[in-house]
Amino acid sequence: MALTIPADAVREGTYGDRVVAVEPGGVGFIPLEERHGRPRQLFWTWASPNLEFATIFVGVLAVAAFGLGFWIALAAIVLGTGLGSISHGVLSARGPKHGVPQMVLSRLGFGYRGNVLPAGLNAVTAGIGWFAVNSVSGALALNTLTSLPKLLCLVIIVVVQLGVAFFGHNLVHAFERYAFPILAVIFLVAAVTILTKTETAAGGGGTSGSLGGFLLTVGATFGYAAGWNPYAADYTRYFRPDTSPRATGWAAGLGVFVSCVLLETVGAASATIGGDPLGDPTGSFTGHLPSVTANLTLLAIALGAVSANALNVYSGAMSFVALGINLPLSARRAISALGFGLIGFVVAITGLNDAGAKYESFLLIIAYWIGPWLGVMFTDQALRRGQPLEQFLYDKRYANWAGPVAMLLGMVLSILLFSNQTRFVGFVARQSSSFGDIAFEVGFVVAAVTYYLIRTRTGARSRPGTVPQTRAETRP
Repeated sequence: MALTIPADAVREGTYGDRVVAVEPGGVGFIPLEERHGRPRQLFWTWASPNLEFATIFVGVLAVAAFGLGFWIALAAIVLGTGLGSISHGVLSARGPKHGVPQMVLSRLGFGYRGNVLPAGLNAVTAGIGWFAVNSVSGALALNTLTSLPKLLCLVIIVVVQLGVAFFGHNLVHAFERYAFPILAVIFLVAAVTILTKTETAAGGGGTSGSLGGFLLTVGATFGYAAGWNPYAADYTRYFRPDTSPRATGWAAGLGVFVSCVLLETVGAASATIGGDPLGDPTGSFTGHLPSVTANLTLLAIALGAVSANALNVYSGAMSFVALGINLPLSARRAISALGFGLIGFVVAITGLNDAGAKYESFLLIIAYWIGPWLGVMFTDQALRRGQPLEQFLYDKRYANWAGPVAMLLGMVLSILLFSNQTRFVGFVARQSSSFGDIAFEVGFVVAAVTYYLIRTRTGARSRPGTVPQTRAETRP
């Protein structure tokens, strides 16, 4: 089938499957001669970034902050992570067919200019927020292991992360592949040790907890897993168009699900044993382990932080370029990655002595915007089923204001009514604490329904502008 792509939208340069080469271009369509890779590699690409301490701490929060017993925490972890992993698999499956990053596909539901809303939020969340969180956890682990100054440890972690992200797509996939067996073995050993010590009495490892605590945990674990959703197609767009969507979706979704459930479960278990899991999260966790295992775990925490932030910086930069800002550089994606990494480094410095204090709020806030964004994306995908889409992706005159309106409405209503943060509690949440925090669920539904009503009841039709210069790609 012939696919018409604007000439200036095709990614320039020759890259192929070279690992030690700087990926050229920015968010352009990947030519067919550049396509490579198999779905199975997505499992470790998405498992490795979650084999880190930030994932463990999500489980710690379920018990130590939200007051759940171990088994109720486990149920909430499986539910929240499952929802985020399913959406991740669905979004990943679209990459091979369209050959573009996730935040370019987002233009379908938001229009070229309206897409600034989700792309801008993701650039800040990924390239700065997540980068800072993971850099701090990696630096603290390296500091505990080596006794080097915290700032020096942070510099070491950041330099390695930026190096991987700067080179781009192929090195990111390769790094995750080789990091996976190391991280998997170390964390499995730690998991067995922790799980054998888990308390099983009510209030410790039992089934205690409130509905509010359960819903808070679902929101936090969903936010953690779904935090990868805006990156999904970034790592599948190089696959050939005839790659199985089902295999692609399953590999990506399982990579997120298995790794997150495993380490969040271990985190919840560790919080039932004792220590100071909120005040000294890393030290409290490794304190339950034999010295050799503890040291290996600290090394794995540092390596896992690099694995996670390689993706965060890379995709944060992709989202920034997807804003449509015209950077006169063939390596605009690589330069943007360095810029975001340096900003994230500055932010991370402020968290070296207060690592876990704001992590809970950060996880829930991520869900506040990703929930409504997913509501628009999935509704738009359902409405456009079977339609040609490529002409909309790079047309600067293409507008679809139903997306930004629906997303903003979903965010505003869900936050004002159901947010349950330390600094702001929504109207409904104030009336009954049993609701916990269901802002992401409400935001998703409100955005999806609003988008559907605008697109169907007003008779809105997406009309691309005229694109005079085109390049034809032929799909097999």
